Amino acid sequence: MKHTLTIGLGLLLIGGFTVAPLCAAVFDVKTFGAVGDGKTVDTVAINKAIDAAHAAGGGTVQFPPGIYLSFSIHLQSNIALYLEHGATILAGETPPEGGGGYDPPETNRWDKYEDFGHSHWHNSLIWGEDLENVSILGPGLIYGKGLSRGSSARTRAAATNAPPTEAHLDGDRPEYPNPRDTLEAGIGNKSIALKNCHNVVLRDFSILHGGHFAILATGVDNFTLDNLKIDTNRDGIDIDCCRNVRVSNCSVNSPWDDAICQKSSYALGYPRPTENLTIANCFVTGGYEEGTLLDGTYKRFAGTETNRIGHTGRIKCGTESNGGFKNITIANCVFDYCGGLALESVDGAIMEDVTICNIAMRDIVNSPIFIRLGNRARGPNNPPAGVIRRVSISNIVCSNSSWRLGSVISGIPGHPIEDLYIRNVHFVYQGGGTKTDAAIDPPERERMYPDPGMFGTMPAYGFFVRHVKRLEMDHVDVSYVKDEMRPAIVLNDVAGADFDHVKARRTTDVPFLVLHNVSDFALHNCPGLTDTNRAAVERDSF
Repeated sequence: MKHTLTIGLGLLLIGGFTVAPLCAAVFDVKTFGAVGDGKTVDTVAINKAIDAAHAAGGGTVQFPPGIYLSFSIHLQSNIALYLEHGATILAGETPPEGGGGYDPPETNRWDKYEDFGHSHWHNSLIWGEDLENVSILGPGLIYGKGLSRGSSARTRAAATNAPPTEAHLDGDRPEYPNPRDTLEAGIGNKSIALKNCHNVVLRDFSILHGGHFAILATGVDNFTLDNLKIDTNRDGIDIDCCRNVRVSNCSVNSPWDDAICQKSSYALGYPRPTENLTIANCFVTGGYEEGTLLDGTYKRFAGTETNRIGHTGRIKCGTESNGGFKNITIANCVFDYCGGLALESVDGAIMEDVTICNIAMRDIVNSPIFIRLGNRARGPNNPPAGVIRRVSISNIVCSNSSWRLGSVISGIPGHPIEDLYIRNVHFVYQGGGTKTDAAIDPPERERMYPDPGMFGTMPAYGFFVRHVKRLEMDHVDVSYVKDEMRPAIVLNDVAGADFDHVKARRTTDVPFLVLHNVSDFALHNCPGLTDTNRAAVERDSF
């Protein structure tokens, strides 16, 4: 039987029967007047190609090899941008004399509850709102050279991108809305921004120097991000108020801010949860000079404590947390020279049913695990404290973690973190804590911006756990390199703690475990310690 392939009609004919469309129409941006020489502004031509594809009912807007200098590109429904090998979309620099440049930020009555970057989308290199069936694909590059990282001191010099001040590195951050991030019309601060869209795929391309956000997605459902490489000067991927999201096989170097960040802000004008989200098989780091992840040289920053690089580069759930986080899985990821995992609810959100497993970490600059239930209460009508419950963390290894902090898990008085399970973890800290450090009673700081350094040096080198209800630690092993005069674990206001096969390196005459106001406590199968069950402990140590 003869098989016929008819490309012109876009149909696959087998045995005389039409099986399926072969391909959609292709719209080459050069056909619509794009030059691609890196000097000519191609914005109009690119948007014409997108409009033509949309008017035709859908299609692929193709970028052949070349450098396409552009300002705001307007996505449409039922189209894909395809960046070929050798194709670069280059973010233009805002004219210093004013006028032109990027689309102005839209009016948003809810931006009083969010920083400027989170609550505006149109002032971006590529943006789309209220769309469906949208893709950005291909092995090419998006280079946000002319984008701002957000700072009022640089509103007229958008691309100077100085690193943050020293005060921002230890949790002493200002409350939002933050005028530091506010930008005037004509300046762009995001590579890709999406609002209220569904059926979106981002795959295979790279982003260099992405601005305040390389990718900001707010209210995006059925969202796939796969095989992206992002080497940037602030946030990598921000997923805000989104549902059914899959982030896989992505590599992000973001020394000055978070790599992959889940949020549930009030930017849409109502609390909407981020839910049914998976992050898998990703690499995050804050340890390489910008651009060296993409070019394969992986150049470390010179020095550690002396140069004030944030080395943030982590996976975080929060800080913006009005709508909640539900059904979250983070698995099979690698952290290198960056912050650790962070789970935060401080604006009234319910965070529940979170699973984190199979994580390898090294050179962590703050806490390998940071879980914070606070009461910043940023949102309408002063929202009450939220909830964090049913969190499972397992199969994690970490080496050379910061000596000051250990892992920090802290609710607030009257609002404990609930049902926390930590299993099969092995953490090696730098060590070096003193007896003075061991006597510290960390402040509560209920309304402060959440950050691992918010409490200062911790009295435990391994885990500091406060205001928790039902905690299980099973096959947990913590140790250090330099001598430690602090205990491995401190529990404060914990109800229902079960320790099984927990072991820790410790210096002679330094306790393994310190308890303050702990009830329903069980200790068993812990090397060097006698099995213990205690109904209530006001203060004790083992």
